[in-house]
Amino acid sequence: MASYIALCNFTDQGIRNVKETVHRAEAVAAAARKAGVTMTDIQWTLGGYDIVCRFEAPDDATMTAFGLAIGMQGNVRTQTLRAFSRDEMQAIISRIGS
Repeated sequence: MASYIALCNFTDQGIRNVKETVHRAEAVAAAARKAGVTMTDIQWTLGGYDIVCRFEAPDDATMTAFGLAIGMQGNVRTQTLRAFSRDEMQAIISRIGS
């Protein structure tokens, strides 16, 4: 499974309904499972982003479709990053010629 980090900011709608954010996170995790994606972690943060999530998905297309579906709900705007584990990065580096 590929790993992804989603950096999220509340929209105007999302902040107006911020008291529901924990409930919405549970709904996102359930929607992720239905889409073949696993939300492995969620943290509410201070600073440039309101929420940081970690997901696992079988491929970029699955994650992209899921991210678009969440975005359509209108509570957050996301920036999704493909993340690589230590072992994955080692395999990538081993492909670099001298």
